[in-house]
Amino acid sequence: MLIKRSSDIEQLSGIRPSEITNKEIYQSRRRFLRGGTALALGSGLGISSMLATQKVSHAASKFSNLIKSPFNAGETLTPYKDVTSYNNYYEFGTSKSSPAVMAKNFKTKPWTITVRGEVEKPLTLGMEDILKHYPMEERIYRLRCVEAWSMVVPWVGFPLASLIKDMKPTSKAKYISFRTLYDPKRMAGQKPALFGSGLDWPYREGLRMDEAMNPLTILAVGLYGEIMPNQNGAPIRLIVPWKYGFKSIKSIVSIEFTENRPNTTWAMLAPKEYGFYANVNPDVDHPRWSQSRERRLGEFRKRKTLLFNGYAEQVAGMYKDLDMKKFF
Repeated sequence: MLIKRSSDIEQLSGIRPSEITNKEIYQSRRRFLRGGTALALGSGLGISSMLATQKVSHAASKFSNLIKSPFNAGETLTPYKDVTSYNNYYEFGTSKSSPAVMAKNFKTKPWTITVRGEVEKPLTLGMEDILKHYPMEERIYRLRCVEAWSMVVPWVGFPLASLIKDMKPTSKAKYISFRTLYDPKRMAGQKPALFGSGLDWPYREGLRMDEAMNPLTILAVGLYGEIMPNQNGAPIRLIVPWKYGFKSIKSIVSIEFTENRPNTTWAMLAPKEYGFYANVNPDVDHPRWSQSRERRLGEFRKRKTLLFNGYAEQVAGMYKDLDMKKFF
């Protein structure tokens, strides 16, 4: 359903149309995004001929024929230069500016994702298959880092639920886990070093099945209408907008459906600081800093952090029986 009224957009996205700050960038981006019609997402890899119109211009690295979504209008955008130069991507260095430099020549073609575990249809998908078979749409989401900074990004992607349905999970599938590429030759941050990140590679993340199936959860392949920049997690990454950013794993090569809760990278490294759920919660502080306020990139004053990053209406029901202070 395509929703045009600003009040409806606000209800779905949690971001007020009056917050728009980056109008020139937004308008220039819209010049190459064509209008679409609301479509029912294809279920299964036997995609209808309508999806054949989904195209990517590799020369220009831009998407065409993006499907409009209720999240596509009246949203605040963080400048492209900030989105692509202020990144946490330890595979390419631990400073915010390192990924844009270190990942510049990272090759993402060819790229495959292995899907396995408690599914009826385990298989290996190429990025070409994904771009061809799944209708892409723009989702403008808040991204809240556990470090108490935030941005608003116009992602290009598709619901994770679409892929999950195609894989046909068994009744034993209670969780879904993800892994990033492990290749120290191409990802210098994975090399052993005296002053390295201390992470156990490859990077791992996971979700409960209901979280993965939530309509807000997407697999993103681009931003600002363009193919995903390397430093932002090319060629494909997870986006879970109501959780802290470290849950949104980058450069995915493996998806596994499991019966038991998977181990995740930051929870293994520092379980008292980083939990499995990692829901944005202004009332649960990090042991070393407050989570009640955040610094939006490009803004001088800090703003209040919203429960579930402003998406409580869409996700709070999943946690009604969960002690969020204990299971952070």
